[in-house]
Amino acid sequence: MATVPGKPRRAALHGLLALGVASGVTNVIFKTALPRTRPLPEHLPVFRFVHPQPVSSSMPSGHSASAVAFAVGAGMVSPVLGAVLAPIAAGVAYSRVHTGAHWPSDVVFGSALGAGAALLTRTWWPAKPAEPKPRRTPAEGPAISDGEGLSIAVNVLGGSYSPETSELLKDVFPKANIHEIAEGEDVAAEIEAAAARPGTVALGVWGGDGTVGTAAAIAVEHSLPLLVLPGGTLNHFARDLGTNSIDAAIKAVTQGQAAFVDFGHVAVHRGLPDNPESSEIDMLNTASVGVYPNLVRRRERLQPAMGKPLASLVASLRTFGVNSPTTLTVNGVKHKLWILYLGRGRYYPSDHAPLRRPVLDDGVFDLRMITADEPFARARLLWAVITGTVAASKVTHLTEATTVTIEAIGEPLVLAVDGEPKPGVRSAVFTVKRRELRVYCPLPLD
Repeated sequence: MATVPGKPRRAALHGLLALGVASGVTNVIFKTALPRTRPLPEHLPVFRFVHPQPVSSSMPSGHSASAVAFAVGAGMVSPVLGAVLAPIAAGVAYSRVHTGAHWPSDVVFGSALGAGAALLTRTWWPAKPAEPKPRRTPAEGPAISDGEGLSIAVNVLGGSYSPETSELLKDVFPKANIHEIAEGEDVAAEIEAAAARPGTVALGVWGGDGTVGTAAAIAVEHSLPLLVLPGGTLNHFARDLGTNSIDAAIKAVTQGQAAFVDFGHVAVHRGLPDNPESSEIDMLNTASVGVYPNLVRRRERLQPAMGKPLASLVASLRTFGVNSPTTLTVNGVKHKLWILYLGRGRYYPSDHAPLRRPVLDDGVFDLRMITADEPFARARLLWAVITGTVAASKVTHLTEATTVTIEAIGEPLVLAVDGEPKPGVRSAVFTVKRRELRVYCPLPLD
């Protein structure tokens, strides 16, 4: 089970955790507290009697406790695997009576302890909440097949840009206005010029998430639908939209498939408390304070060689092992934390490394904090990372909000918004703009 990623591996780990608890409680505590003589040889036919007979207390059955704990623990994660394991656990329990190793009451008590251990560990390793299917709220977007009325801004610094990029776009959209933004040019000003071009009915953008965020704000200002072409290195927003391939983006715009997307707004205050400097930032994906950017960079560097699960584990151990927490207030409450992560919309899975956002207009911020407020916080966190129980750990706080306020205590903060660091931040207020942005994307079937 542990060799198969996903549910089987989690089921195996949960089963082993429950087994360890059941075995320890049974053999260390109850066999000492409840001494009992095992069945005598004359009680069973000689061919059924186990030889040599164990010398420890007969009460309770440790084999039964361990077998039932593993089956029930695994079944909490995967009911199908639990159903497969149940007859095996029952066979182990029966064998202890059949061979004369235990009295029936020993087996019943041991099985109850095993089931109880599995139920106890469920609070340590709860089942992951079901991830909703992608859902979109349809919006108006003109169908564009030859590019007429489409202005596309291409950032040549985008991670996947090549000299053939513009030629490719011209072949697909021969009537589109395609403008390359050269190194050193003002990206926002160039995208603004593309959006303001006479006859423009839709704005396209090729670039990374920072460029896409800039284009999204301009599209909202000009009431234009946005076509996101996957031109960055990671393309987080395009991936959530379902346009992380050029073919998917082209299909959506030619068919006029568009949806509403929420937009985040960040009011940032820098400078001294008695002389603040204010600025406004638009937020498309995420914001963070603390070591989260370091964690992501390490994970992405290791991922090609290790794969996501192992890269995430190694990056987490390294990041949380060497870094120090930051002190600040969140919605008026003081915290000492390693990570404050704010997603514009609910992300999945519910741990320290969220990856997917199936719904883009749910109207909330996904607020996740990994704190150092609790005793032995670093040890708790490292144990949670190793066992995969970060979402259930006492150092992890998962909430949702429509408004979030953070304030620095002492030194100003470095706030990262959509991957762009903003140093010297004294405070920031995050609010959601509901369904202000229209984006071309595939519309999932009901």
